[in-house]
Amino acid sequence: MIKSFFGTKKWALWAWGGALLLTAMIWTQVELTVKLNEWYGRFYNILQKAKDINAFWDSMQEFAYIAAALIALAVAIYYFTQHYAFRWREAITYYYLPYWESTEGNIEGASQRIQEDTYSFSRSLESLGLGMFRAILTLIAFIPILWDLSKKITIPWLQSYDGSLVWIALITSLGGMLASYLVGIKLPGLEYENQKVEAAYRKHLVYSEDDTMYRSLPAIFELFTGLKRNYFRMFNHYSYFTLWSAMYAQVMIIVPYLLMGPSLFVGVVTLGVVTQTGNAFGKVNDSFSYLIDHWTEITKFISVIKRLREFEKHLIKN
Repeated sequence: MIKSFFGTKKWALWAWGGALLLTAMIWTQVELTVKLNEWYGRFYNILQKAKDINAFWDSMQEFAYIAAALIALAVAIYYFTQHYAFRWREAITYYYLPYWESTEGNIEGASQRIQEDTYSFSRSLESLGLGMFRAILTLIAFIPILWDLSKKITIPWLQSYDGSLVWIALITSLGGMLASYLVGIKLPGLEYENQKVEAAYRKHLVYSEDDTMYRSLPAIFELFTGLKRNYFRMFNHYSYFTLWSAMYAQVMIIVPYLLMGPSLFVGVVTLGVVTQTGNAFGKVNDSFSYLIDHWTEITKFISVIKRLREFEKHLIKN
């Protein structure tokens, strides 16, 4: 999966050159979000004072420039990552096919591995890999900002800790990841099992198209019953996880305002600082909590990797 793209001369330019280009674009995107965070502080201070209309319109113009750059960059990143992910899929496909052609006998689900799982692998890498990298760069950019804003907290038991807002974001994220792991521990196995029963059901239907002797309703109903049973288990476990993740997300929205609110009411900070802090805390917490927010996609990605690894083992053995 990795060697076919990054370890061959044919795909070196796309693999390594594309990765560098994506790095540059994402870093630029993160820098623009930093500028937007600084804008929040200035803009809400202007609103709080409500005295200078010219400053208000200048601020609106500044926002328009930042927003336009972010929109253009988002489109460019989306377009390029689509091509990047497809080139990776193409590299894996071309790597697998010669091995598959020379394999004696049948490999269960080979067509699904080559057609569907290579596509799922590339799409998951496009979203999860890019998102994880963006989260890391966001932490690098926003931790110093949030660390500095922590100095403005007036809650006594937090004042003695440098960078208290950063530590709170980290601790709540680690706790959230642990809870997410416990709540969603069965999801990767259920996703893997779901692909197996779906493949068996689909295969029997395809055989039934070509040969009427396979068109046995009891056999088809039995396969579908197994499919239904696994789906219902998945629905239950995904519901538990959705409940937990929604509760966590809502609590994290209010946390920075609970921490900075006392400072606002005693006059230590302005509304702009509170808003800037809420935005910065959200960026840091979202980056720390990336695994929580994308746990369902990660479980599906893990099941895809597991299936492709098994397929590769069969290819190598044969």
